[in-house]
Amino acid sequence: MKISPHEIGFDLDGVIADTAATFIRLACEEHNYCSFSLEDITSFQVEDCLDIPTSLVDRIFTDILKDSLATGLEPMPGAIEVIGELAGVAPVTVITARPLLQPVRDWFDSFFPGNNRSGITLIAMGDHNDKARYIHEHGLKYFVDDRAETCRQLKADNITPLVFSQPWNRSSHNFLTVVNWQEIRGLIDL
Repeated sequence: MKISPHEIGFDLDGVIADTAATFIRLACEEHNYCSFSLEDITSFQVEDCLDIPTSLVDRIFTDILKDSLATGLEPMPGAIEVIGELAGVAPVTVITARPLLQPVRDWFDSFFPGNNRSGITLIAMGDHNDKARYIHEHGLKYFVDDRAETCRQLKADNITPLVFSQPWNRSSHNFLTVVNWQEIRGLIDL
């Protein structure tokens, strides 16, 4: 399968940004919850699989959402290079369930050089369950996401989901899975 660069879009957290690693680091460094690793996060709802209060989970994620740069959110390995290459040949569309766009813009402005950044469209739509509408509006046929439930919804809306493999989605779907940005790059006709 070769995907046209114009036909694929991406989720942010868990796909482009290594949000889980940031969550784990902040939980340990700032709140002394240091007894878990990425592999322990077996549910998209972190509080369902970790022994950490829901209020603290919410607080850490809110901190990341409000100021991704100050919390030290890093990109997934290879994401910057592949998205930069893509942005050089086609518009890149990032659709996130985050409710705040400015912290997303700030993060992208920090990690992407000027020319590549201008080729990236960012959409913060505030709802995991409404991505299909935005994907259709941008003429995309494929979408990379780490949330299996989102991928099921996309499939029902005639969008081909690609699941970015994470511990919280490994056993809950039968969709095409990518494990890193090199695999994503290999699927795109560049």
